[in-house]
Amino acid sequence: MTPDTQGYSLTARVFHWVTALLVLAAIPMAIIMNNIGEGSLQDFLFDMHRSIGVLLIPIALGRLFWRFGHPPPTLPDDIPAAQQLVARLTHYALYVLLIAQPILGWVASSAYRAPITVFWLFDLPPIWPENRALSEQLFDVHMWLGFTMGALVCAHIGAALFHHFGRRDQILLRMWSGGRA
Repeated sequence: MTPDTQGYSLTARVFHWVTALLVLAAIPMAIIMNNIGEGSLQDFLFDMHRSIGVLLIPIALGRLFWRFGHPPPTLPDDIPAAQQLVARLTHYALYVLLIAQPILGWVASSAYRAPITVFWLFDLPPIWPENRALSEQLFDVHMWLGFTMGALVCAHIGAALFHHFGRRDQILLRMWSGGRA
């Protein structure tokens, strides 16, 4: 395997794909739950969305700590410096959002006094005093950051597909199979 096809470790790939599945479930779930009207389905989706957010906190932190000790493979030298910079900035922004979004949701839910029941197993305690006005503002920020995360995820997926089908390099395979075709 050459340096430009060096793959991610199994641990990094598991962190990535579990995170991807959770985020790709949480974002559309949020859109649906906010547009279907009140009822048992909406309550179920809110509980699932909050549970996924709670699960993302330790996964994102574990992923971040893993990455500190195991830097990602370098990008091939023939990728322009500007594209490499955008790739790094996109990854950093995704890491920040993966940690900030669920915590912001927890604070907003706490200020609203909405229960956070994690997969119907236990409740998280509120971490902010009740303040409905603040809660509404925080939920607005949470929503806009969710749209931002969705846009970054789309850019990330688009870039991976461009590398695979356009450039026909091994970038996508590094995360898919560890670099092996």
